[in-house]
Amino acid sequence: MSAISFQSVSKIYAAASGAQSASLKALDGVSFDIEEGEFFGLLGPNGAGKTTLISVLAGLTRASSGRVLVQGCDVQAEYAQARRKLGVVPQELVFDPFFNVREALRFQSGYFGIRHNDAWIDELLDSLGLSDKADANMRQLSGGMKRRVLVALALVHKPPVIVLDEPTAGVDVELRQTLWQFVAKLNKQGHTVLLTTHYLEEAEALCSRLAMLKKGQVVALDRTSELLKAAASNVLRFKIDSELPPALRARARVTGRIVQLPANTAAEIEQYLAAVREAGGVAHDIEIRRADLEDVFLEVMARVQQPMPEQESEVPA
Repeated sequence: MSAISFQSVSKIYAAASGAQSASLKALDGVSFDIEEGEFFGLLGPNGAGKTTLISVLAGLTRASSGRVLVQGCDVQAEYAQARRKLGVVPQELVFDPFFNVREALRFQSGYFGIRHNDAWIDELLDSLGLSDKADANMRQLSGGMKRRVLVALALVHKPPVIVLDEPTAGVDVELRQTLWQFVAKLNKQGHTVLLTTHYLEEAEALCSRLAMLKKGQVVALDRTSELLKAAASNVLRFKIDSELPPALRARARVTGRIVQLPANTAAEIEQYLAAVREAGGVAHDIEIRRADLEDVFLEVMARVQQPMPEQESEVPA
């Protein structure tokens, strides 16, 4: 039995009455399974359907067609059982301003009918670096500390399946390290983890298997290692202070002064550098590296030439 099973899941948002725009298909027949104990990554550009898919999984949005199962429980027909098996860390910082951290965790335990949960709450507080904030009101916490509390709230009922929707967005390096160490430990203990993130180095380091979405469809699904093997074998990386020649712009990934280009042969590398010299530029700090997950992601997205939909978060469920 799979931990999570998406079976031909589609979600269509109807156009508002009198609106000129057509209805939006946020999900278009999404199907894949996540096995028990996997650390699985769900990737895609903004508006690809990731948040809609997680909302369907969590029961916050009803699919237009298809089924979603959590350890064999249908999220619509058996919603109570499915939600007990699921812990979701949302993108948004949602909290109750009237409670301190420990009170919030106790109330969350109560929603699942769990009493006398203080030993596990203490372990969560310690593991997430929140012990000294246990009696602090939620309003007094920084954004990073609130993010830690969201993780604790999702885990307080010890769910076998953990969903992390952009859990490290806008947080510091210390929180990232603390969070990943703790989640990796839970995964080794048998918890299934589904992660969405725009930090592709995190997905490459943590996830054994990946699905990539674009325009509500699965455009890649494989083990992380296999996706990396299928990418361009090498990448040329250098810094440049002048304008990049137009002939190279279409193929290059440019971040400030840093330019990265796919390069499979020595002749191709020389052609790139010659083009820079002929345009009057100078390449500094030249290096050749293996392709990473960001290279794979950009390659897959470029291969699927489809217009992107609007952000699904802007459309009411």
